[in-house]
Amino acid sequence: MASSILYFDIGNTSCKIGIARGQSRPIPYVLPTDHTQTADQFGLHLLQILHHAEVIPAEITACIASSVVPNMNSIVRHACERYVRQPLLFTPDDLPVPLENRYALPHEVGADRLVGAFAARRLFPNSPAIISVDFGTATTFDCVQGNAYLGGLICPGVLSSAAALATKTARLPRVNLELDEVRLIPGRSTATSLSHGFVFGFAAMAEGLCSRLAADLTGPVSIVGTGGFATSIAKVSPCFHAVRPDLLLEGLHLLYIEHTENQTANCTKELL
Repeated sequence: MASSILYFDIGNTSCKIGIARGQSRPIPYVLPTDHTQTADQFGLHLLQILHHAEVIPAEITACIASSVVPNMNSIVRHACERYVRQPLLFTPDDLPVPLENRYALPHEVGADRLVGAFAARRLFPNSPAIISVDFGTATTFDCVQGNAYLGGLICPGVLSSAAALATKTARLPRVNLELDEVRLIPGRSTATSLSHGFVFGFAAMAEGLCSRLAADLTGPVSIVGTGGFATSIAKVSPCFHAVRPDLLLEGLHLLYIEHTENQTANCTKELL
């Protein structure tokens, strides 16, 4: 029987679930983050996802999670224990992230930011410095120099900005982030003005902040875009060297592989 690993990127807006076979990248699925649901509700959704991916629960050999929503942790943990018969391991508590954390108060850094920085570092192993830009509920910028996580910035996110605008403006339409144009033009309708304002506005923010952050880093800097809106932003911005919408799931996968390989190597040394 083939073995598969389940990964959970538990964010404020959505919970991404990745299913990985062997060394391949996790196949992503997305559920809304809802801490009012029961573990059984989440577990039954999980079974539906496994069925769609043609994976039986008995194939799951590990469950790994990164979470910034404490109220979801017990829900996902109990669902994994009941429906796939595996404990849920959290990073960085159960699986430490192998980066030197230089945050003033290291425990304040969200697990998602650490895992994203780690994944970006592994994506560009030879780059002296990395900036990981995550377009999620918030837009975060995380800097890595060598093997050290330096910290970064937390800015408003696309969805949170759109929601804030909607609460104050009754007549504005919903923002559409799918653009027909890849160059900035004056909007001749409210919809175009909004969509171009958001996409090009966040692109300009990413370009400007990455440029300023790079000035404080040593050596060539590689910039990685991730999160739900990274692809739309990258279409109009040349600042990204790579765009990986599911970078956190990839990071969890790489983290687990490295952890497992290190455990195997240590056991071999002890036997010798």
